[in-house]
Amino acid sequence: MDTIKRARRISLCVLNVGVVMMWFVVVVTILGTAANGAASWLRIAPALIAIIVFTWFFLRISRAVLDRRYPKREVAAAGALALFAAALGGADPLGWGFALLAWVSVATVGVRAWTAVGLAAGTFATGTGLGAIAVLTGQGLLSIPVPDDGGAIVFIGFTYAVMCAVLPPGNRFWAWIYTLAVQAHEGRAAHTQLAVAEERLRFARDLHDLVGHQLSAIAVKTELAVRLSDADTVAAKAEMVEVNGLTRTALRELRQAVRGYRELDLNAELDSVKGVLEAAGIRCELQLPYREPPGGVAPAFAYAVREAATNVLKHSTASFCEITLRFTDEEAELLVRNDGVVRRQVSDLGSGLTGMGERLASVGGKVTARPTGDGEFLLRAVVSLPICG
Repeated sequence: MDTIKRARRISLCVLNVGVVMMWFVVVVTILGTAANGAASWLRIAPALIAIIVFTWFFLRISRAVLDRRYPKREVAAAGALALFAAALGGADPLGWGFALLAWVSVATVGVRAWTAVGLAAGTFATGTGLGAIAVLTGQGLLSIPVPDDGGAIVFIGFTYAVMCAVLPPGNRFWAWIYTLAVQAHEGRAAHTQLAVAEERLRFARDLHDLVGHQLSAIAVKTELAVRLSDADTVAAKAEMVEVNGLTRTALRELRQAVRGYRELDLNAELDSVKGVLEAAGIRCELQLPYREPPGGVAPAFAYAVREAATNVLKHSTASFCEITLRFTDEEAELLVRNDGVVRRQVSDLGSGLTGMGERLASVGGKVTARPTGDGEFLLRAVVSLPICG
């Protein structure tokens, strides 16, 4: 059984203890009066019908409060029926008057604390008043002579006071615990859904990083092969061989991405980007440090280089691209500059740069991409060192 369903079933059982106890004391009272020959069936019959209907309302109320609803009409109807049954039965708190206690035990769930206190105080006053009237007039169903009316009234008042002080807080506390369990379950479900959504975004970003770059390269080389097919079939064939290699690489990387095992190599990515850009007729220069960047920086910058090169191929008319990598003890910096700014590139940087920003943010970095004002476009990625976590 589902955990929340099981918790709900247990909570309903706890809340419904009040009505079970009511039926127990009522049945004992009826049997006692019948055994003593003092049963007044003209009063017992309508009181019994009242608590049968009351029980139906009670069960509806207990289910509603666990659903975080407060059914005011049902509560009012159940209260009227409990009052009717208690008045007919003499309002003995250990007899017919327990209907009032059962009512207040569930009517105080799902309301503010002061409202619950008011309902409990009202039930105490009503039950004690009805019980005192029954004692003084001898109208209780038990019809047992009481030598000390004052003592009987005090006992009734004390019993109502104890029950009204114990039953409502107990049920309110149990309902609160159930609500916390439901909220925790809902929070865990929401967290799971959020994690799934984030994983979908991450996977979409990775597919863009992997497939987008390779497809751009394939498109460039295919176009070049078409142009060379008539003039230089050998060169065209060589380009198609490279297209085949790029296709196989894209397929391999896609499989690795699906399995979650791939991690790009910065040096290999730089060499690949340089080759693709130059094949497209874009002169590419690399300005690299003499040593390897710190751990954690290279994978993030590898994706940045790939995305930057893809944007140069797709969104610009560049003839020159410069890639500079440098780092100090405080930060690592990647600069990708090209001379092919177009109006569309300024307003529509594509989802790839958004994904790049998210990836760099995960290692404490940031990315900016903007025209420089002199006909060039500059992408700058910076990661603070050392990388935390």
